[in-house]
Amino acid sequence: MIDVNIKSFQEIADILYGVYESKTPCGPIADFMESKSIEEAYKIQDINTNRWISEGRTITGRKIGLTSPAVQKQLGVDQPDFGILFADMAYNSGETVDYSKLVQPKAEAEIALVLKKDLNKSKHQVTDILSAIDFVLPAVEIVASRIANWKISIYDTIADNASSGLFTLGTKPVDPADVDWELCGMTMFREGEPVSTGAGMACMGNPLNAAVWLADKMVEMNRPLKEGEIILTGALGPMVNVNPGDVFTAMINSVGEVKVVFSNG
Repeated sequence: MIDVNIKSFQEIADILYGVYESKTPCGPIADFMESKSIEEAYKIQDINTNRWISEGRTITGRKIGLTSPAVQKQLGVDQPDFGILFADMAYNSGETVDYSKLVQPKAEAEIALVLKKDLNKSKHQVTDILSAIDFVLPAVEIVASRIANWKISIYDTIADNASSGLFTLGTKPVDPADVDWELCGMTMFREGEPVSTGAGMACMGNPLNAAVWLADKMVEMNRPLKEGEIILTGALGPMVNVNPGDVFTAMINSVGEVKVVFSNG
């Protein structure tokens, strides 16, 4: 007997796409997936990626998610995931983010890499990543989930573009040689009160390890990372709920400071 709840990749992608329009979260879409595989989830992500490209959006990089071992354990996986960054998702430090564009937003501080050359080897090393980085910036990723109450599995978040929302970048480039990748301490403040702390080692032991994983994964999927693209390497501390009117400032030792302001709704 065929399970009547099973839907096609296109139907599931349409459900997620609809939430972007309505801003009303849906239930877990993994319930509609036949094989519940990571490969299937990326196929659903690809449908909406291609739809957005056809609508005129421009890819500007990738984000890495699930870089915390604790979160991986919670979701029952042993690997991170990735989502697509589009140019219209980017804000500069201090700019006001339109809260109404977001669905169930949360904020997390990260290190962003901007590439000066392609990463197209089948197997990369940390040295390959370092030699490919043009400069480093502090970032606040504004994650969002189209799944109600963030009741997500690995399949839900991958299909939902790795729970991507928007992102804010600092404006003072840093030489990668000056970054203390493992020990750089991070504190994120909400209007002066610390709400999240961490360090580079919270991101797969070192954010460069996350970048190696992404570079290899994108070559495996025949979509290697390109010169000029941005990589958000993953959270350095716990993500924090965002409310209308919030102001966050993230300070990352040896990387810098970035500020994000949210509209009142």
